[in-house]
This record gives sequence, structure tokens and C-alpha cells, in this order.
Amino acid sequence: MSDIPTPAPSPEDFLPSDRPREECGVFGVYGHKDSAQLTALGLHALQHRGQEAAGIVAYDKGHFFTHRALGLVGDTFSTQAVMDQLVGEVAIGHVRYSTTGGTLLRNVQPIFADFAFGGMAIAHNGNLTNARSVRKSLVNRGCLFQSTMDTEIIIHLVATSLYSTVVDRMIDALRQLEGAYSLVALTRKKMIGVRDPLGVRPLVLGRLGEALILSSETCALDIIGAEYVRDVEPGEIIVIDETGMRSIKPFAPTKQRFCIFEYVYFARPDSVMEGLNVYGVRKQIGVELARESHVEADMVVPVPDSGVPAALGYAEESGIPFDLGIIRNHYVGRTFIEPSDQIRHLGVRLKHNANGAYLANKRVILVDDSIVRGTTSIKIVEMVRAAGAKEVHMRISSPPTSNSCYYGIDTPEKEKLLACRMDLKAMAEYIGVDSLAFVSPDGLYRAVGEPGRNAEKPCYCDACFTSDYPTKLTDLKDSNGMPEQLTLLTESR
Repeated sequence: MSDIPTPAPSPEDFLPSDRPREECGVFGVYGHKDSAQLTALGLHALQHRGQEAAGIVAYDKGHFFTHRALGLVGDTFSTQAVMDQLVGEVAIGHVRYSTTGGTLLRNVQPIFADFAFGGMAIAHNGNLTNARSVRKSLVNRGCLFQSTMDTEIIIHLVATSLYSTVVDRMIDALRQLEGAYSLVALTRKKMIGVRDPLGVRPLVLGRLGEALILSSETCALDIIGAEYVRDVEPGEIIVIDETGMRSIKPFAPTKQRFCIFEYVYFARPDSVMEGLNVYGVRKQIGVELARESHVEADMVVPVPDSGVPAALGYAEESGIPFDLGIIRNHYVGRTFIEPSDQIRHLGVRLKHNANGAYLANKRVILVDDSIVRGTTSIKIVEMVRAAGAKEVHMRISSPPTSNSCYYGIDTPEKEKLLACRMDLKAMAEYIGVDSLAFVSPDGLYRAVGEPGRNAEKPCYCDACFTSDYPTKLTDLKDSNGMPEQLTLLTESR
């Protein structure tokens, strides 16, 4: 197990985030001699889901081998010495972005524990909405916690379960939890994949020869040359061992509520989610935007990189030329520059720069995926105007983010969300654009192949736009009944 210092923050880390932050990614391989190497490659493909830390646990001949560290996958698993210690035909891995709190090695996953029945490692993507309540109950029963992750709650629930088999203990633990989760677990004899009953977070099953793969996204299957088999179904437990694979569905069937923001922003464009190509959905959102809120302009410009597919769809539908009026620097990385006021101000420019030769004297439509606080949008608009644009219109490929997410996505408290504090006109004035429009919830649903949003029976989790939370929010209020952020004490993925 590695212990390295926390990397120095980059200048943009000192700017309030203007978009939701990634959740986490999980990956697992059963039955391949290079399981750890394949897992490291899979984590590379899932790096967009979490850049703070990475870890792998492998198993071979009665022993678990682990390496976890703060930093990117390429930095953590870059040496032969590290990979040589991760032996065995079974391995699971995790890339992490914490939804709250500091980045500490003790919170890096997969998390591992020794039980009476042997060791067990768990990697988790999601967020438990009753974590505080369950944790308090476990502490009162004498459980000692070593981290601030809600994932550790699952470990303790498994440990204290009265059932005999690992799978039954896992089912017993999951029955006590609320919220969203996709899990990959590893024991001496099994690899286990689990998806919450609503299927909020993604998990897919793949195959590489005789080896079976579990992954947050299909793009990680592609990088190792694995075949996509199917999505793990909501509420399904996949158990893989030397006898093969079996499926268990211990939860009462319920209507799926997959996170629609995976299509808007989180997933990699080349992934397939619930049968839909993410890139294609994002282009279609741009088409819907052009139909709903067209404005005359000279060019459509994406805020790179996440705004590119929607901008292409907007341009194709509207007939307005698409151009890269903003260029992204993909090599910002982390720096040891002190976070002075000047550096804070220049943080956005380190990542984006205006392509002035194309923007001068143009009416520009900027297309981005979301607005959270509005801080980055202000800087982007200022940059485009300073480059000579005579009009700046902004189009957003998601509805206004007016509610916090409690299912594994890092969003600010509700009162800090721009759409919660301002109406459309006020937001446009605040970020300095000539016009502002968001895709409607119906338009977003049309982009994923639905006729519109059925308010009585929505088929996606869209609570950040609608406040229609699909699960109980047990920890939403403190002991005095006052609202508070669910994740303050549960530093999740």
C-alpha cells in the first residue's frame, strides 16, 4: 500500500467549480493471468470519472495484493515494480473523485478488510443517502471506522451480518442502504458486481476470451479489446467464480431511474449507456437546443471539450457554421504556483484560450453542458468578448441545475446554485451574455429517445433539474430537523 503526499493544487482548483464534478469509476477482471495490468488499462479509460486517486486489489493463492495512491492512474501504476506486486488472475480497481472533504490516502479505494470468512475488497461508485444514520448506528454497536467514506459502512454491515455466505451477507447489507451504488467486490473465491435497485449508476459486463469483466463504462472494455456482453440490470447481483457466472435479483422490481446527466456530461462520448451511444445523445441534445431556442448568429462555438458534441448538433440543425473559437489546453496538469489573486483570476485562461482570429466581429453562440455557480461562464464570456465578438449568446445542453445531487455527484449546496438564486434573465445578465437558454426537460428526454418527460413516471433520475429525488433522503435533515448537505460526513467517491 502506497502513501504519498497530496499533489499540489492547480490554479483552477482555487476557483469555485462551474460544473458538477465527476463521480468515480470501478473495474474488475476475473480469470486472466494479467488481471491487474488489464485493470490498470481499464482505469486509464475511466480516468475522466475521477482524478484524485486510484487503487487496485489483486488476489492470488490465498493472498491479497494492493496498491493505492493519490494522483492519476498513469502516475500510480506506471512502474514495473508496482505492477509486479499485483499478481493473480483476479483484480478490481477504482478511480476516485471525493464528493466532499479532503483527499486522504485512507479514503482511497478499493477498501479492504479481513473477516472471519477471509478478506474482502470493495470499490464503490455512488452515494448512500442514509450513510450518516447507518454509520451512527454501527458506531453505537461498537464498530470502529478507519475512513470517512460511506463505502466503509458496507464493510461493517457485511461484517456484522448474521448470514453465513458472503453473498447473503452482501444482500443483507444492501437491504439496509438507500441511495445509488454500483459495486465491484473481491473475495478469495469470487468477484461480485452489484447495481442499486433503481440503476442510478452504471455498470456493464464484458468478456475477454474466458475472462469476465465488470466496468463502469463500455469505453474501458474497448481499451483492453473486451466484448461488451450487457448492462448489469438494476438491482442485480453478478457472482463470478470458478464455476462460472450467476445472476441474483434479491430486490423487489422497480422502475429504473438511470442518471440522465451521464449522457449530458459524465460518461465518455465513446461509451454506450443503457443501449445509447453517448456522443449521439449529446449531438441530439444540440439539435433540440437549436429547435427550442435558435438565435441568428455567425458561428457556433463549443466550450471544450464537453460542449463539442452538442455544438455540432446545434450547428447541423441551425445551418450556422461550427468553429473552434475556444482552444483548450489539455496539459494544464498540476502546478506549484502559489494561488495568488492574479493566478486565481487567470485560472480559466490556463485551461481555455480564445481563438481571436475567428471570433472578431462575430455573433457567437457558445454551447456548454451546464452552469452550476456561473463563475467559469463569466470568465469564458469575458474572454470571448475581449477577443472581439460583437454578440455572445449561450446555450446549455442541460436544464438549469437548481438542486443538489445526493447520488455520487459533487454539486454545491442548493443555495449556491445559480439557477436556484436567479431567473433566466438575471442569470444572463450575471454571466454577461446577450441571451441565455437551456434545453428543456422535454427536449433532453427527446434526445434520449423518449417523447418527453412524464412527470408522473420519469424514467431517469433528473433530480438536479426537477427536485424529483427517486429515493429517500434520510440524512437530509439534522437532529433538529434543519436541512443540511447529505454528504458532509460521508466522504464518498
